[in-house]
Amino acid sequence: MTEMTEITDMETIPGESNNQLALTTPEAQPIKRRKKKSMVWEYFTIENVSAGCRRAYCKRCKQSFAYSTGSKVAGTSHLKRHIAKGTCRALLRGQGQDNNQFITPYNPKMGGSEPPKRRYRSPSSPFIPFDQDRCRHEIARMIIMHEYPLHIVEHPGFIAFVQNLQPQFDKMSFNTVQGDCVATYLREKQSLMNFIEGIPGRFCLTLDMWSSNQTLGYVFITGHFVDSDWKLHRRVFNVVMEPYPDSRSALSHAIAACLSDWSLEGKLFSLTFNHPLSEAGLENLRPLLCVKNPLILNGQLLIRNCIARTMSSMAKDVLGAGQEIIKKIRDSVKYVKMSESHDDKFIQVKNQLQVPSEKSLFLDNQTQWNTTYQMLAAASELKEVFDCLDTYDPDYKLAPSMEDWKLAETLCSFLKPLFDAASILTTTTLPTVITFFYEVWKIHVDLGRSVTSEDPFISNLAKSMQEKIDKYWKDCSLVLAMAVVMDPRFKMKLVEFSFTKIYGEDAPTYIKTVDDGIHELFLEYVALPLPLTPTYVEEVNGANNGKTNESHQGNLLSDHGLADFDVYIMETNSQQMKSELDQYLEESLLPRVQEFDVLGWWKLNKMKYPTLSKMARDILSIPVSAAATESIFDITDKQLDEYRSSLRPETVEALICAKDWLHYGSSDVSNALVKMEF
Repeated sequence: MTEMTEITDMETIPGESNNQLALTTPEAQPIKRRKKKSMVWEYFTIENVSAGCRRAYCKRCKQSFAYSTGSKVAGTSHLKRHIAKGTCRALLRGQGQDNNQFITPYNPKMGGSEPPKRRYRSPSSPFIPFDQDRCRHEIARMIIMHEYPLHIVEHPGFIAFVQNLQPQFDKMSFNTVQGDCVATYLREKQSLMNFIEGIPGRFCLTLDMWSSNQTLGYVFITGHFVDSDWKLHRRVFNVVMEPYPDSRSALSHAIAACLSDWSLEGKLFSLTFNHPLSEAGLENLRPLLCVKNPLILNGQLLIRNCIARTMSSMAKDVLGAGQEIIKKIRDSVKYVKMSESHDDKFIQVKNQLQVPSEKSLFLDNQTQWNTTYQMLAAASELKEVFDCLDTYDPDYKLAPSMEDWKLAETLCSFLKPLFDAASILTTTTLPTVITFFYEVWKIHVDLGRSVTSEDPFISNLAKSMQEKIDKYWKDCSLVLAMAVVMDPRFKMKLVEFSFTKIYGEDAPTYIKTVDDGIHELFLEYVALPLPLTPTYVEEVNGANNGKTNESHQGNLLSDHGLADFDVYIMETNSQQMKSELDQYLEESLLPRVQEFDVLGWWKLNKMKYPTLSKMARDILSIPVSAAATESIFDITDKQLDEYRSSLRPETVEALICAKDWLHYGSSDVSNALVKMEF
């Protein structure tokens, strides 16, 4: 039996044999020894296989390597390669968490004037085996999340970077990474479909039509819904390419595709469009909705306009009316901000004049009206500095006149209410349909006053804006008012107050329309309840399983014991169900606290108002805007960039939808990629 000897602390000097060591006498000079520094000995042991011959054995895979023969020592380089290059099969299988010293092999083709230095792994850092599939998955996620071009994997710079980082990584082609991105999309889509299967309520859809330089249209369809925990969600469902975006059937086709793709037939509650729908398109859409979806409240909640686009259109009227003065102020701001010396002089004048404004000058982005408003507002507060700037800087000859500043302040007075209202859409995750009843009503009332102004500029501009807000109010006031009724802080009282301000003597007629609509909708929920969702069934079963009383009375009150009685109640006592709404309306209003979670309130009161809470959940999920958060202030139509327009429509949809879904959290990652063929 051979003797196994593990080298631990010391190592013999090369050239000295074991026999020589054995003959050493106490009187002889002791043999010099040195500390072992190589980390390979954490992975290897030394075994005497014969006289004068020793071999190194891997602790993991038991493979043997030459170490010494007689006085000749083989060294440790070949042992390091066994570990560092990952050729140890046992180590690759993860059989161990020992530490390792890595040496990156030098490849002249990768660039660099000299071989890389050794990299030492810290003692607490485990060895992580290389995984090709995992790397491919992460590259696909990176491309999706950061909107990198798919061709990045074929760029020379990317290839050189990856090869230096991990030489074992196989190069990827455009087709390969395209398949990986679509596989990620399909995996996330399945996760989302599993999630929405348990949604107890209906779904609201928003549609936003994008154009492209190829005259193709892309319909972005986003779903809005409230989950079983009464949290509001927003997800991009589809991006449908329409070759003829101006056709009357374009939106109908996109909606039908979405309803079929996500199994939403019979669950649609409202539609919100980012752009006005033509009469031809509307007529083409109604028959589809009649077939695919019950007409809630005779279809009055299905067709709606986008408040963000309405306000952007009104803002364009303001900017158009003041374009000359806006250009003057923009040129003055440009003069100050485009030169560091000019900016320093401007700050010097501001400090000397002790102007209290804390706003900073900046140039606007002319595709987003909020930046123009903020530029005007900041410049107006600093008008005294502009007026005196020429005394410190003789080259400045662009100062607006006092009349110009007065006009700029008028423009700001029109833009500020729009800016304040639109900003709500970018900062809140709570239902906005309640808030915008008040915001739209306030804008409507303010414009009504401005129309009567003796200043023709103010009066004419107010008339132009009022036409647009009037149209929005006419189309959407019923939905906005019904949402307010579902807020226990306001109910019908705020509707009555607001309508009196707008309609005067005719207010009772409009108030009755809202009251009749809310009661009619409630009766529809009583008569046409949604089928039980998996989430609801689990809740009911869980409640029943938690009961410990197994008596006859317990069985009588179970789902089966009084099922016929429930049907009898539904058929013979609709008046009792209707009183659920009347009871809610008759109760006192809650205090108007600023931070109020209306969905949370309905969650707490769903047992008290079982049918009304379902109706409230659906109404409060209605979105007032179809625009994405980053597009709320856009005054130009959205256009798909040239690169994405060149991709297959399926790939475009996969990249855009997957990015949205990954933002809200990914499903569990699997190393096994779904194979996609292109």
